[in-house]
Amino acid sequence: MQDKRICDLARQIVAYSIAVKEGEKVCVVAGGPTCEPLVRELVSEVLKAGGVPFTMMRYGAHSGRFITGSSDAQIESYADVYADFMRKMDCYISIDAGDNSFELSSVAPERMKAYRRIYVQKINMEIIIPHTRWVAMGWPNFSMAQKAGMGTEAFEDFYFSVCTVDYAKMSREMDRLVERMQRTDKVRIVSPGTDLQFSIKGIPAIKCAGKMNIPDGEVFTAPVKESVNGVITYNAPSIQEGVRYEKVRLTFRDGRITDASAANDVDRLQKLFDVDEGARYVGEFAIGVNPCILKPMMDTLFDEKIAGSIHFTPGNAYDEAPNGNKSSLHWDLVLIQRPEYGGGDLYFDGVQVRHDGLFTVDELKGLNPSALK
Repeated sequence: MQDKRICDLARQIVAYSIAVKEGEKVCVVAGGPTCEPLVRELVSEVLKAGGVPFTMMRYGAHSGRFITGSSDAQIESYADVYADFMRKMDCYISIDAGDNSFELSSVAPERMKAYRRIYVQKINMEIIIPHTRWVAMGWPNFSMAQKAGMGTEAFEDFYFSVCTVDYAKMSREMDRLVERMQRTDKVRIVSPGTDLQFSIKGIPAIKCAGKMNIPDGEVFTAPVKESVNGVITYNAPSIQEGVRYEKVRLTFRDGRITDASAANDVDRLQKLFDVDEGARYVGEFAIGVNPCILKPMMDTLFDEKIAGSIHFTPGNAYDEAPNGNKSSLHWDLVLIQRPEYGGGDLYFDGVQVRHDGLFTVDELKGLNPSALK
């Protein structure tokens, strides 16, 4: 028997998120066998829309073995073949359904650096993101439920409620935030352990309401590359390349990370920022507004949308909001400013626009959780 929630989600992705048209080629990458029910429904919806689905399976364990055992030349050969395939695609759907979030923790940093430089930069940054209509999403499985600290069935209910919010309504309310950010020059973020200032002048603000990520709920831009000064302490834990980091603290001078610390594995943290020159600059500043996501679960697709949060991202800038920074790294680190996480303020050109995670100016109050639910 079909689960109506899966059918509805597949329909939303194909019809709304990537808006498949007649004759378009759609790549669906499944990150594990548990998401097969969604893959089947996605194939059906793509066919109904007149598109051509291409499906493939990607396992985390296989990726770890490949990265560890391959030479640079082998990674390059693999990337060349996959690049030829992806250049033929119009749309791309990636479903993260791995059963172990720490699978890559045993991969040596130098091999991860090579993989990012050769494969991730070429495929993700240069082809998929700028040249396809794409959606990245997770799938509710035991691993995700465990990270969220929830029972499996309860997490499934949470997942579908979060992924199928009224994105059309959210999109309309986001227009006001986009307009406000477009006319903003100076941004200041103040929270415990954080006092950060930068400019966003002249860089587009982009709303994300179910078109690129599922779940969704953020408006992003980028700082002027060399304008960032101060310190930021992130209070949401984050998994990067299979390693869990907590209390990451970054100090900036003229846009560049001059000091980086964390509660754990500082040596590996430093290696992340040394992957290339762009890794020490910031490629994204974003404001999270999804009313159903209230606490971190060490899954970027969820955590970066937390209501009352911002994320400030070392690494590559998106083409939609370019600041000139290029990197194989794009690490969405999250700071939650609601009272239970220490509170905080967000200022645009000296005006407080959000306090303790709630918008305080009338034009933006429609993005507060009570208004979006």
